[in-house]
Amino acid sequence: MSEDLLFEVGTEELPAGAVEPAVEQLRALVLSGLDGARLGHGAARTFATPRRLAVLVEAVEQRSPDVTRQALGPPVKAAFGPDGSHTKAAIKFAEAQGVTVQALHRVQTPKGEYLAAEVTEPGRAASALLPGLLGAAVHGIEFRKSMRWGEAEQTFARPVQWLLALHGQEVFPVVFADVKSGRMTLGHRFLSPGPHPVARPRDYPGLLERAHVLAEVGRRKERIRTEAAEAARKAGGRIRDDEALLDEVTELVEWPTALLGSFEERHLELPPEVLVQEMTSHQRYFPVVDAGGKLLPRFVAISNTPVRDPALSLRGYERVLRSRLTDGRFFFDEDRKVPLAARVPALERVVWQGKLGTYAEKVGRIRLLAAGLTRAVGRPELLDIVDRAALLAKADLTTGMVGEFPELQGIMGREYALASGEPPPVAQAIADHYLPRGASDPVPADDPGALVGMADRLDTLAGLFALGKPPTASADPFGLRRACLGVVHLVLGRGYRLSLGEAVGQALDGVGKKLGLGAAQVAEARAQLQEFFRGRLRALWADRARADVVEAVLAAGFDDLRQARTRLDAFAQVVGASDFTPLAIAFKRVANIVEKQGSDVSPEPADPRLFQEPSETALAQAARQASAEVHRALAAENAPAALAAARSLKGPVDAFFDQVLVMTDDRPLRENRVRLLREVAQVFAPLADLSRIQAEAAGAP
Repeated sequence: MSEDLLFEVGTEELPAGAVEPAVEQLRALVLSGLDGARLGHGAARTFATPRRLAVLVEAVEQRSPDVTRQALGPPVKAAFGPDGSHTKAAIKFAEAQGVTVQALHRVQTPKGEYLAAEVTEPGRAASALLPGLLGAAVHGIEFRKSMRWGEAEQTFARPVQWLLALHGQEVFPVVFADVKSGRMTLGHRFLSPGPHPVARPRDYPGLLERAHVLAEVGRRKERIRTEAAEAARKAGGRIRDDEALLDEVTELVEWPTALLGSFEERHLELPPEVLVQEMTSHQRYFPVVDAGGKLLPRFVAISNTPVRDPALSLRGYERVLRSRLTDGRFFFDEDRKVPLAARVPALERVVWQGKLGTYAEKVGRIRLLAAGLTRAVGRPELLDIVDRAALLAKADLTTGMVGEFPELQGIMGREYALASGEPPPVAQAIADHYLPRGASDPVPADDPGALVGMADRLDTLAGLFALGKPPTASADPFGLRRACLGVVHLVLGRGYRLSLGEAVGQALDGVGKKLGLGAAQVAEARAQLQEFFRGRLRALWADRARADVVEAVLAAGFDDLRQARTRLDAFAQVVGASDFTPLAIAFKRVANIVEKQGSDVSPEPADPRLFQEPSETALAQAARQASAEVHRALAAENAPAALAAARSLKGPVDAFFDQVLVMTDDRPLRENRVRLLREVAQVFAPLADLSRIQAEAAGAP
């Protein structure tokens, strides 16, 4: 027999962003516990609101089944004495398993013959298993930040107020902190507070809905989306797309009700980003836009409680926003009284990082680095624009608006630059140098912002690595992983061909002078930073190709990021081909010989005068021709052609190994053949290290 299982953890209001991850953890922990206890079960559903995390598992068995397992004992040679009687080892093993020594039997294993016992573990009732299983589940939920309350030693994101644990109609005792489980849940805090007894798990969703709690996250989200869209339609617009805001609001309410509000039209003179920031980040309102995406002086707020007089509630929402927008308008007007360039000296009083100095010093390094990058990508005509943008890039940090709303860095710099009469390309570069802020952001549409942004990120990376402050597995306070990926996305997104190593080196030179580092310290920081880039590329490209293929391509170098990506894509296309596995195997044979013998031979090319077999001459000619074609193709940015040229060596390599004994006793002959194989290996060297590709998997699609 089976019964549905319901487990609910009731809390004070959980912070937005914590609800859905926590309920998914609860679901996984409960199901893992059931599986570990061998309690059969059906599908699981989750319910989550700011005040509750719950999982309902269908058809949980009343009892776990009996299980018979084989326990392995001592080796037979240690289990019997010379006279054939059982030794103490055998007797003690039998006692430990709860069987007689006569019940032991022999089994054959890869390590030899052993004694074994068949042991039956009787099943247990769900009533004995569920309390510990559910208790472990609630204890196992992890949050980014947890708290203690009262005298309890346990921690949770917010104080736990009630627990509900039902298997069928039976309540199971579960304890967390100072709370014991029962069959009671609570409804909406104001509309139907409760407590409400739950007779059976299947009654739970309907009971909560009658108590004004829409507990299914998906349904609650769709109600918010639908009601907000309908409210915006009445205003002649639509909701501005923002799935992250929708997710956040969904985790803030239990019974959503949409209200359409407005603000003074004069505030539309503020930059749209200011208005959106005020409405979304601070008030969690949905901005309303027209068909062209232009902001309207309207918003939609989601209330957790329907009221008798919506107009009265709406006035509260509007009053709060009006105050915020008035503050924003004040900062905007006051900030524009000072030209942006006049704010640059104030950066001398703004510390970026203790030992790395002020933002004024950082700006100085960014200007030098941005100029070098501009030349490296072949855009010297942009030097004046890039330098001016780099000079002004951080000036908005001294403004009142950015002080109040740090999220508007760069955006306000652009607005204040335009107000100060700066050229539009300079103003746009100031805003663009923060892009991409995240994985979903585009790269700048123009080069000046991209080049200043690269310089800024490289200076940050170089400075923190030079200080010995790389990110750890659990902490990245300076956002170095994001900065590293930002550099990669900028290079690839803008299609730059430049030396990553030279750019890193220039950045380290700048911070090295500030920190007074010696050459050895700079070299060590450079090696660590290069390896950091390798790790970020390995993770970034994990969805483009198999891990071993990514590793093979990176091993051949990634100084030219654009070329490295095209090489990776070329290998990803052919690694599953039927003829690639033999190629990988043949190359590994070449690489193994060169690795073991190459250090003992001279670096000169193979001497054709020592060739004895036609296959040696043919391989030498093919290797030199392929090498030239590979380099020509890579220079033309045609990685598939370069790979095709290298793959043409498969036939000559096979013929060579069929006809030639490399490890002959004739030393000059042996060394010459090793030198020839080294030339073959060097053909692939600019493309990938094939020895890192798993030959047994190379043919897998």
